Amino acid sequence: MSSGGSAQRQPAPVVLVGVDFGLPHFDGALEELGLLAQTAGLEPVARLTCKRKAPDAALFVGSGKADEIRMLAQMHGAVEVLFDQALSPAQQRNLERHLELPVNDRTLLILEIFAQRARSHEGKLQVELARLQYLSTRLVRRWSHLERQRGGIGTRGGPGETQIELDRRMIGDAIKRTRERLLKVKRQRSTQRRQRERRDTFNISLVGYTNAGKSTLFNALVKARAYAADQLFATLDTTTRQLYLGEAGRSVSLSDTVGFIRDLPHGLVDAFQATLQEAVDADLLLHVVDAANPHFPEQIQEVQRVLAEIGAQEIPQMLVFNKLDALPPEQRPLQVQDTYELDGRPVPRLFVSAQAGEGLPALREALAATVMAERGPGMTPGAAAELPGDGP
Repeated sequence: MSSGGSAQRQPAPVVLVGVDFGLPHFDGALEELGLLAQTAGLEPVARLTCKRKAPDAALFVGSGKADEIRMLAQMHGAVEVLFDQALSPAQQRNLERHLELPVNDRTLLILEIFAQRARSHEGKLQVELARLQYLSTRLVRRWSHLERQRGGIGTRGGPGETQIELDRRMIGDAIKRTRERLLKVKRQRSTQRRQRERRDTFNISLVGYTNAGKSTLFNALVKARAYAADQLFATLDTTTRQLYLGEAGRSVSLSDTVGFIRDLPHGLVDAFQATLQEAVDADLLLHVVDAANPHFPEQIQEVQRVLAEIGAQEIPQMLVFNKLDALPPEQRPLQVQDTYELDGRPVPRLFVSAQAGEGLPALREALAATVMAERGPGMTPGAAAELPGDGP
């Protein structure tokens, strides 16, 4: 895959492929895969979807559809084919032989974006570990993939089976070294968290689907300059700042975390445990939702699934429906706050536009009420807060 690292380099043309197996939430327009491709510096030039009862063991889509993909790629001058679902190493290898083009899947695409975007030492280590774990399952010659910082993910090479075995050993050693380095970082984070606990800090973490506007909201609340852009995975590294809530007469710790996405590679969830620990250790999760996205219910459920996977499902949540300014007038809510049924229980919900500043005063008041109810003026734990004005 070509990266967006050079301003002069033209985006590599790619064909997007999705297979509908009758499962819910199939993205028939391949919209999200297209956004991921663009985020990685690629240009989708053609899209193809098909229906199957089950994946073809050899080619995932079957030989007839594979021929169609090859013709489509030739017609549009594509240099790579991206599948919206995860491919087995054998399927990937067989498809590359059949199409005579590099073939990659959603998992590696997400890993590549993370590799391009990680800035902190910890973030780079986490991405490297996830990529190494992914590559260790591939039986194709991909060690050259690890030797470079940028470039096409379709790079191939290696003299033979001996080289593959050597690659496996090198990847295994690299995984061990990276895990050890990450362990040190995790210990440092643990020490920092204990220091915050000793200061009796109330910790709030922003979570949500990627591109829901978490970083924009973070910046609006704490006047920070965390990177925010209208693209997937604009933020990868956790940023923590103090947020002063005058209504509560105290400051709280506010953390901006990496966004979640459908089919987030398990290796990334595992590798980002240290970063996502901010969410696990939070007293309150601000779950940011893109109110203007028609698929927001599915995105909410995907975030809940990942929170359960990292052990954060029991932490109190407040839903923040963001991008109010992007809603047409007839879809705008009649009130700025209410409750929302989340996994069978009502949770507070507020409507805001982090970009325009709309609803932020009400959000600050709600946060202050929660903090005061939880810790109170005397800093003693108490009952969970209800938002002022919430319905039954």
